[in-house]
Amino acid sequence: MYREVAKLILYRDLGEDSILRKLSGIFRDFDKGGYDSAQLITRIYEQIKALLDLSTLYGFDKNLWHNYLTFILLTNENSFSMTSEKVGANDGTVNHFAKNDFRVFKRLFDFDFRPIEEALGIDCFTTVCHYQAIGKKERMYNKNVSEKVQAVSARIEEAADEEEIFRIVTDFYAAYGVGMFGLNKAFRIRRLEHEVEFLPVNNTDRVMLCDLIGYEIQKKKLIDNTEAFIKGLPANNALLFGDAGTGKSTSIKAILNEYYDQGLRMIEIYKHQFQDLSAVIAQIKNRNYRFIIYMDDLSFEEFEIEYKFLKAVIEGGMETKPDNVLIYATSNRRHIIRETWKDRGDMEVDEGMHRSDTMQEKLSLVARFGVTINFSKPTQKEYYHIVTELAKRYPKITLSEQELCAEANKWELSHGGISGRTAQQFINYIAGKEGV
Repeated sequence: MYREVAKLILYRDLGEDSILRKLSGIFRDFDKGGYDSAQLITRIYEQIKALLDLSTLYGFDKNLWHNYLTFILLTNENSFSMTSEKVGANDGTVNHFAKNDFRVFKRLFDFDFRPIEEALGIDCFTTVCHYQAIGKKERMYNKNVSEKVQAVSARIEEAADEEEIFRIVTDFYAAYGVGMFGLNKAFRIRRLEHEVEFLPVNNTDRVMLCDLIGYEIQKKKLIDNTEAFIKGLPANNALLFGDAGTGKSTSIKAILNEYYDQGLRMIEIYKHQFQDLSAVIAQIKNRNYRFIIYMDDLSFEEFEIEYKFLKAVIEGGMETKPDNVLIYATSNRRHIIRETWKDRGDMEVDEGMHRSDTMQEKLSLVARFGVTINFSKPTQKEYYHIVTELAKRYPKITLSEQELCAEANKWELSHGGISGRTAQQFINYIAGKEGV
C-alpha cells in the first residue's frame, strides 16, 4: 500500500494524520518484516477506530474502505480538483497526472488485505469492507454527505479503469464542486487566531417551499430574486421582515434546499460575528458557488454598533461585494434597529451630531436591501386554512375540519396567538396525541 500512496501526485497532500497516510506507514513496516506483531496490531486498530468514527459521523455503510477513499477524492482541494470545479474536465497536461492518481486509487480500491490479516490473525479489514451499519436517525449524521459519497463510491467500484474514474470524479466536481463546499449545503463560522474557519452544518432542515402554506406572493419574490442570482444575473440582498412565526426563516431554509443542486450554498452568521464578514467574503469570492450569507432575527438595540460592519460590507466599502455573494436576513422589525423617541427629536445635540442624523444613519441600513418582503400575521381564516392543510399530511388525524378549527382556536389563545408556527405546533400536538 505504501508504494501506491507514494505514487500520488495531485492528491498526495493528505495530512500526516490521515488514515490513509497512517495505514501506508503500517504496511511499509509490515512489508519490511521484523516487526512487533502486538505493536503493529495496536497501530492498525487505532486506524480502524478512526475509520469507524468517520463512518459513523457520515453514516457510511457496506464498504467503509471504499467510502473513505471516495471521501478523499471528493474533498481533496488541489490544482486539478479546483480547476475542474470551475471549468469542468478540459483537455490539459494536468489530466495525465490526475489519471495517474486515479490509477492509484483504483489499486487501493482493489487492495488485498488478506496477507496482513493472515499474518497477524486479525479480521478487521475484512469486517470494514463488509460492514452493516446500525440504522440511525437523520439528525445523528450528515445524510447529505453520506448519500453522495456512497453513490460515487458504488460507481467507482464498478469502474473498469482510471479513465472511467476520471469521468465519474470530474462529473461530480462539475456538478457539486470539491471539498466541504461541494458536499455540504450550509455552514457556520468560527473565529480562529488569524483566520475564519467554516463549520459544516451536519443536518439542515429538509423543508421545501411547498411546505410553507400561503404567502405565495412573498415566496414568488424570493424565488425570482434567487433564480436571477443562481443564473448570474443582477440580484439584490433581501430582507424578510414581519410578525414572528410567519415563515421568514423557513422560506430561506427552503430556498437553500430548492437550489442546492444548482450551486447554492448558505453561511449563517450571527450579529457578534459581523466584524468577520470581510474575511468570510475573501475566502468564498473565488469559488464556483453562489453563497447566501444568512442572518436570522436581525435587530440592533440603540447602543449596538455592529450594523456599521454590515453596512460597510453590503455597500460602501473599498472592495466591491463579489457577484457570487448575497445577504438574506430576517427580522421582526421593519427597520431592523429599534427607534426611540429621542431618535426623532432634532433639537438635542449629542457629541456634535443631531439625533435625527443618528436615526437616518441607522435606518439607511434597510435601504441596502434591494428586496424587502413583508410576512404579516395571517388572518383567522388564513390560520384555519394553514391548520387544515397541515392536517392533510397526517391521514390518521381523525378530527373533522370543524373540530380541527375549534381546537386550533383554543390552542392559539394559549400559545402565542395566530401564526404559521402556532398552526404547526398545534398539528404536532394533535399528531402526537393521536399516535400518528
